[in-house]
Amino acid sequence: MPKVFLPMPANSKKNYSIGVFDSGLGGLTVVKELMRLLPHENIVYFGDTARVPYGTKSRESIIRFSIENVSFLLRNRVKMIVVACNTSSSVALSILKRSFDLPILGVIRPGARQAVQLTKNKKIGIIATPTTINSEAYTKNIQAFDPSIKVIGNACPLFVPLAEEGWFEKKVTFDVAREYLKPIIRSKADTVILGCTHYPLLRDVVQKVVGKNVVLVDSGTEVAFEVQELLKNLGLERTQKSAPKRHFYVSDQPQHFQKLARQFLGFDIKNVKRSIPNV
Repeated sequence: MPKVFLPMPANSKKNYSIGVFDSGLGGLTVVKELMRLLPHENIVYFGDTARVPYGTKSRESIIRFSIENVSFLLRNRVKMIVVACNTSSSVALSILKRSFDLPILGVIRPGARQAVQLTKNKKIGIIATPTTINSEAYTKNIQAFDPSIKVIGNACPLFVPLAEEGWFEKKVTFDVAREYLKPIIRSKADTVILGCTHYPLLRDVVQKVVGKNVVLVDSGTEVAFEVQELLKNLGLERTQKSAPKRHFYVSDQPQHFQKLARQFLGFDIKNVKRSIPNV
């Protein structure tokens, strides 16, 4: 598709928002880190709750959804975009970067880098959606940092709907986790990447199943640091002194999103709006 140029007055783009999108609620784990590290920045979030999960969709559908999500965020005055969905990052990130004329960051490379820094026995487990696992995006990024590391990946497709339902302490969630994590435990990986932004909500479940000595990596913090560095290098840090604005949009069930958002952010959000993206 032709490159989309974002009309942005030179004097005002610093005060535009950071745009973030995910297939549903999971990207709020990234938003939480952005708000902690960059408390003065405006944020616009879009959760594609009508089409969640992305991880079981075709590559073509994920690319189309991702393009539509970026196009929606562009209409809300954003100066950069964070693809907070691992599935979109693994499949569509390079296409988004070629198609849109603004900085776009994914979540896979930061998480891979952190895992490489943390592992001691050079065995890293990855749990993610089927599409992310099949893309081998994490494996390629990890081995680009250190080709001697052994990577063990396993798809956990039921984790997203369990997280979206808020079933964080149900017996069924533990039963599913034990089944999914068997290959990771057998491999004796000492570091496990939570390769979907929904998975940090199930962090306690995963930790109990794999054991306290296994380090769990959530890329949200690393992504926030990359955003901070990029804004600084590009001279795009917000300069207005007024309180930052945070807007939240979803493609379906705003009340459900609002109810569960507290689990991700630690506080209530109001005025979640329903909007259907289109190109």
